[in-house]
Amino acid sequence: MPSPAHPSPNDPSDPLARERAHLAASRSALRAMRKDAEELNIADVAANWVNAKVLQGEIEARIKSLADLSHTPLFFGRLDYLHAPGVDLAEGAAGENFYIGRRHVHDADGDPMVIDWRAPVSQPFYRASTKDPMDLKLRRRFGYTGGELTAYEDEHLADPAEAARTSALLQSEIERPRVGPMRDIVATIQPEQDEIVRAGIGGSVCVQGAPGTGKTAVGLHRVAYLLYAHRERLARSGTLVIGPNRSFLHYIEQVLPALGELEVKQATVDDLVAHVEVRGTDEAAAATVKGDARMAQVLRRAVRAGITPPTEPCVVVRGSRRWRVPTYELEGIVRELMERDIRYGAAREALPQRIAHAVLVRMEQAGEAPDDRVQDAVARNAAVKAAVKAVWPPVDPAKLVLRLLGDAEFLAEQADGILTPEEQKAILWARPARSVKSAKWTAADAVLIDEATDLVERTPSLGHVVLDEAQDLSPMQYRAVGRRCTTGSATILGDIAQGTTPWATDTWEEALAHLGKPGSAVEELTQGFRVPREVIAYASRLLPAIAPDLTPATSIRESAGDFEVRRVATEDLDAAVLAACERALTNEGSIGLIAAEARIPALRTALEAAGTACLAPGEETSAESRLTLVPATLAKGLEYDYVVVDEPAAIIDGEPDERTGLRRLYVCLTRPVSGLTVIHATDLPELLGAASAATR
Repeated sequence: MPSPAHPSPNDPSDPLARERAHLAASRSALRAMRKDAEELNIADVAANWVNAKVLQGEIEARIKSLADLSHTPLFFGRLDYLHAPGVDLAEGAAGENFYIGRRHVHDADGDPMVIDWRAPVSQPFYRASTKDPMDLKLRRRFGYTGGELTAYEDEHLADPAEAARTSALLQSEIERPRVGPMRDIVATIQPEQDEIVRAGIGGSVCVQGAPGTGKTAVGLHRVAYLLYAHRERLARSGTLVIGPNRSFLHYIEQVLPALGELEVKQATVDDLVAHVEVRGTDEAAAATVKGDARMAQVLRRAVRAGITPPTEPCVVVRGSRRWRVPTYELEGIVRELMERDIRYGAAREALPQRIAHAVLVRMEQAGEAPDDRVQDAVARNAAVKAAVKAVWPPVDPAKLVLRLLGDAEFLAEQADGILTPEEQKAILWARPARSVKSAKWTAADAVLIDEATDLVERTPSLGHVVLDEAQDLSPMQYRAVGRRCTTGSATILGDIAQGTTPWATDTWEEALAHLGKPGSAVEELTQGFRVPREVIAYASRLLPAIAPDLTPATSIRESAGDFEVRRVATEDLDAAVLAACERALTNEGSIGLIAAEARIPALRTALEAAGTACLAPGEETSAESRLTLVPATLAKGLEYDYVVVDEPAAIIDGEPDERTGLRRLYVCLTRPVSGLTVIHATDLPELLGAASAATR
């Protein structure tokens, strides 16, 4: 059970006092480690200024990673191992005690005072149970207020009675109100989550996670684990976290630094494909066609459409000699390059060398002895350049897509047998743009340009990519992400039930195929930790219409949470919403008012008139400003302690079709951690029930 709230810190026999002393000593050791790093002198170590610059950068990163975050617990658990001769344990583990924390801390002699949560010896903290104690005698959890250690709780894993007991500290940590950005969950990772976090880097993993199951946190902690286990490899190849929008990335940006990882890049899919400035938007029908995987075939044809069979020989003049490569031989070279299926740009670079090689063969047959320098010179010959330009012209990806979307005849030729005439009409610009700069490119157009760019020149691959909220991506967007991890692995996170785009894929198997990772493991998380039981049960009523194959989520939360659905008259809607927000603000924690895009201006005006300050998504909450006004389209991935959902019918009507609208509503209903209030004047969807009863 948790310890008393106010033990005597001066009593040496008091376990809490001893743990506090260990915390103080560990913080002191961490400061000493940082000081040692700050005092490193590399003046006589580096061979040159370049090496010195690199080494200094690594030292500065090391110093930054050793910062003592006063309000972040340095350790959150302790493992007491049994002595077990003959059992294959981590080195030195048998019979010893280990404090588990966010980073490694050692004393002046190099002995560990805190073990990194990612180390093998830490794994039993997350996996051990009374059925499989993993050679643990005791697992101790610590409770904190700010940075002060205030409580502890012991689990004696050899005692079968422990299996039925719920950890009060674990529940308290999960339910703790949150203000500010997303926190790490390193102290509360559950066994099924830990299995995903520690999965090997060799394969990709897809996590289907219902709301509140911690899939985003699992993905971020997986990055931290992989960087710990494969640091050198990933330092060379790089890691990337991809989120749905900037608000979401801002919300999660502090998780990895809190775990000591400072170099992981974050981006949206739009950032990855930012070859042109996006200034336009597509109708749903056009965006759906542009996002279809068949567009890759259309683009492939279009890229190669300019390849023309040679019609005359290539004659190279060197000094007094003329060397002739006949048309049929040029045709053979071009045909072979096309059949090899290499990228357009690589083939174009190879073509002059192949022609030059044919010339060198003739030189050797005439008794000359040319070397590689001669071949390079021939490849740069004006006649060879002219032949290459005529046969295999250069391709500018943006100009190619500009022509494809603006020239009906060219589009029809490249899309013949792939897209229907109606689909071609849907994506064809009504008024063709004059240039790449003047075109009002859309987000879907930028993805097409990225595909064309990769057809011309290979996209660099990273070592590991985390793709969050993946269910909303189009097949072409999946391809864009997949190009960034062709030689690496990926962690794909999402929830099919939260797919809120008309082009969202229906299964993860289909999505993984588009991503280029077919056959990857798909893990399903259905046990919620944040969303209250009654709230997730209410939202799950929509599953038969939006994702009938998914298992409804359950919640381990012992607290049912505050839950209320209230119908009001249309003229009273704004006032009722404001009153619900005021009630929510009497509680501790963050508040999210979620509404349809069309309702945001009216609600903002009403809040201002009432003197209630509100933030925009992505702005950091604080103790003084805790209410965020959230458009339904930006709610995905965000969490608030209390949520007020305004007019569900308007949220549904704001989407192009009913299924997408119901999925958007499902997202909005599952954002709360402690309480949900739904205010409506229009009938609710039939699946949610017609009755509007207050439930506490």
